[in-house]
Amino acid sequence: MGLSNTNKVEDFNSSPSPQSPFETSLTMPQQQQQQQHQHIKHHGVILPPSKTCLQKLKQRLSDIFFPDDPLYEFKKQTGFFKKFLLGLQYFFPIFKWVMDYNLKLFRSDLISGLTIASLAIPQGISYAKLANLPPIVGLYSSFVPPLIYSVLGSSKHLAVGPVSIASLVMGSMLSEAVSPTQDPILYLKLAFTATFFGGIFQASLGLLRLGFVIDFLSKATLIGFMAGAAVIVALQQLKGLLGIQHFTGKMQIVPVLSSVFTHTSEFSWQTIVMGACFLAFLLTTRYISIKKPNLFWVSAAAPLTSVILSTLVVFCLKSKDTGISIIGHLPKGLNPPSSNMLYFSGTHLAVAIKTGIITGILSLTEGIAVGRTFASLKDYQVDGNKEMMAIGLMNMAGSCSSCYITTGSFSRSAVNYNAGAQTAMSNIVLASTVLVTLLFLMPLFHYTPNVILGAIIVTAVIGLIDYQGAYKLWKVDKLDFFACMSSFVGVLFLSVPLGLAVAVGVSVFKILLHVTRPNTVVLGNIQGTHIYQSLVRYREAERVPSFLILGIEAPFYFANSTYLQERILRCVRDEEDWTKANNATPLKCIVLDMTAVTAIDTSGIDTVRELKKLLDKQSLQLVLANPVATVTEKLHQSKVLESLGANGLYLTVEEAVDDISSSWKAQA
Repeated sequence: MGLSNTNKVEDFNSSPSPQSPFETSLTMPQQQQQQQHQHIKHHGVILPPSKTCLQKLKQRLSDIFFPDDPLYEFKKQTGFFKKFLLGLQYFFPIFKWVMDYNLKLFRSDLISGLTIASLAIPQGISYAKLANLPPIVGLYSSFVPPLIYSVLGSSKHLAVGPVSIASLVMGSMLSEAVSPTQDPILYLKLAFTATFFGGIFQASLGLLRLGFVIDFLSKATLIGFMAGAAVIVALQQLKGLLGIQHFTGKMQIVPVLSSVFTHTSEFSWQTIVMGACFLAFLLTTRYISIKKPNLFWVSAAAPLTSVILSTLVVFCLKSKDTGISIIGHLPKGLNPPSSNMLYFSGTHLAVAIKTGIITGILSLTEGIAVGRTFASLKDYQVDGNKEMMAIGLMNMAGSCSSCYITTGSFSRSAVNYNAGAQTAMSNIVLASTVLVTLLFLMPLFHYTPNVILGAIIVTAVIGLIDYQGAYKLWKVDKLDFFACMSSFVGVLFLSVPLGLAVAVGVSVFKILLHVTRPNTVVLGNIQGTHIYQSLVRYREAERVPSFLILGIEAPFYFANSTYLQERILRCVRDEEDWTKANNATPLKCIVLDMTAVTAIDTSGIDTVRELKKLLDKQSLQLVLANPVATVTEKLHQSKVLESLGANGLYLTVEEAVDDISSSWKAQA
């Protein structure tokens, strides 16, 4: 087969006529083409379609902020009513499933809703205590947010309410500024204000489609952070499990353990016995449900069962001085409005905003991850931006109705999924059950012992310690494991906020490391094929005489351009040393495989130009192979392609090697 349009750069919109000025300048002479091998067809490198600056900006912004094309469904519709209905369903996902709702679906949602309510009520009370808030606030937070999420959320299985990590972070950050015991009103104001700002931050991320911000918390850092937080949370519960009256408010492992051993005189044997018995019961039911998933209801009902039994025991022994502390009076009634308690001025406003943003990020990360996990099991999609707006709006509304930060809980969502939930109606059932509890059942919790709340929290946070995930990180990626352990140790020995900062810092460092120190691979030809792969990775790959073929596996940016230049020149030097040591054919040409170079900036372009000059001084030819469209366009606009000459740009490494080898033979 004859050669065709060897290594030229063509304009997408131009005809293939060889009369094009730019094409002619980069097309090899016709006589030289005829002297080349006849078995390989060479292709021209085509520039992308010409676009104006505004068109490029529009396309780029669309790719960044609208990768899912949210208006796709609207494009296929013509009628106003249909578009209006689609718009209604887009902004209020409840209208997607309520149209086809029936009694069979309601039966499943009713069972799952009642099941998660049995778990949510004791957990809500417990997690509020973890955040240093009145227990009733935990129940308030299990009523309003699920109702709002059922209207705005896109997940069928996400069970909304307070969660342990966000509660811990809020409690630790706010208590550093204001004492929850000495100034409980101000502390409550700050909690509601932090929730409000957290909701604004979450909704803003969804509205502006900036969900990639939460991706800076990698899975590796989250594994370490959650494990560290779980250990701290569990150790904090020793106060209730041991009956200690005076306990440190600090969240580091050393002060917590020190507080335990310095207050041994306050230990209550009655509290310890009750705590040990119910903790063993809760852990046993959790183990049963893990081993036999069809018995999920055993662990789901265990917390409420423990609350009921422990309350009965304490009630029966109320005439005796048992030394077991109880919750005490809980007010009946619906959530009181709290918009008047939002704190928008004063010395502690910065603390509230910072707490809101951090707890907002954590709760958003957990909620979206949980929603996507169960969506993948049932083969449906969860819109991340909608979830951000739904979670954000429910927290904003919650802050005005005596609720603190909430999100989708993994433990409750798992129970919801296993109980057979079909739609978000299960959240409405949950809220209705909590409503009944708030209106009629609150006096029943008066004698509930605090020790049982500690046992419930310990059982819940144990599931956050993912030692198997940490082991996989060690086996697969040591840097990820280092990030995991850094956040784990940071939470244990520094503080929860600082541990989170360490986690984010390590994640950012890892990104910078990959960007500033990208891989460069020496490629060789696998004999008998047209494939070029790493000489280190593939034993079948062999060097091509007189060629050094380098694969660049990253964008060419200002952050790595100097490193790449040094790295390429080092590879050239090493290759020349190898040829001399092995009496091989002298090096003549360096081919840069640009397949993985997804972008290039002006610093990268200057680096290519500088490389060309340095290699020319050594009588070495520089060739680029398979640059992507945007890279080709920028190289063309900067005149770098012209400086590379007629044999400087090819569609593939194979064509570059074949064409240049043929030209050398023709000149011999």
